Amino acid sequence: MRKIYFLNLYLISFILFFSVGLFSCTSTKKVKYFQDIPDSGQLKTIVKAEYVPPVIKVDDILTVIIQTIDPLSASTAIINMGNIPIASTGVSLNPSAISTASQQVSSGYLVDKDGNITLPILGKIKVEGLSTSDAADAINKIALNYFKVPTVTVRFSNFKVSITGEVLRPGIYVIPNEKINILDAIALAGDLTIFGKRDNVLLIRENPDGSKTPYRINLKKSDMMSSPYYYLRQNDIIYVEPGPGKSAATDASQARYYTLVGTVLSVIIVFLTRK
Repeated sequence: MRKIYFLNLYLISFILFFSVGLFSCTSTKKVKYFQDIPDSGQLKTIVKAEYVPPVIKVDDILTVIIQTIDPLSASTAIINMGNIPIASTGVSLNPSAISTASQQVSSGYLVDKDGNITLPILGKIKVEGLSTSDAADAINKIALNYFKVPTVTVRFSNFKVSITGEVLRPGIYVIPNEKINILDAIALAGDLTIFGKRDNVLLIRENPDGSKTPYRINLKKSDMMSSPYYYLRQNDIIYVEPGPGKSAATDASQARYYTLVGTVLSVIIVFLTRK
């Protein structure tokens, strides 16, 4: 009887140790970014990625603000009124996301099929193929004929990226600043979950002809910050694939159940054999 008692104690101990090993925390090596940067000593210099300003395309929506030395000018107010946001009726992929497309509807001036925007007073202005800075200069030249010392600001109203997969807040994000990199975008989405594959993030980019090209990015390597895909472009899609730990976590609750049942049965057997 005493031998059976100790045998069951060994069984319980084995189950407990097995449970701890099964559900212990994942090694930080699997989730750490930029693993090729040393923790101490002289840090490496990372080559700066080249930033190419996006150009305006047909169907883009632009925010155009004109300011003059007369802040009460009714003419400029009419132009600036075209940028007032409109209430949203869209559906969000994630209502808790801060900057989803459903919460920020693009408003402004649409680039028509001929590559023009039509501004009150100023008329049609060709902007297709220009950066926002060049478009501001083009508008400013025309505005000089109507206003005294005008200052023109042009921004994209529909510069958005989609972030999906193993991130905390997947969604479509409207970006107020066109110079955004992949790390900024991931931060907007609340970072990768513990299950996201950091060495194989998929970036899908839209080509000028409308086709899509996929690229793979390794967040564990610092040279990704020198990549031509480090800075995002309009309509980029970021997909974070689940790692092998995802399937294990899906079955974790079932495994915990079996472990708990086994432990309870072992305890019952111990008490029964002691009688």
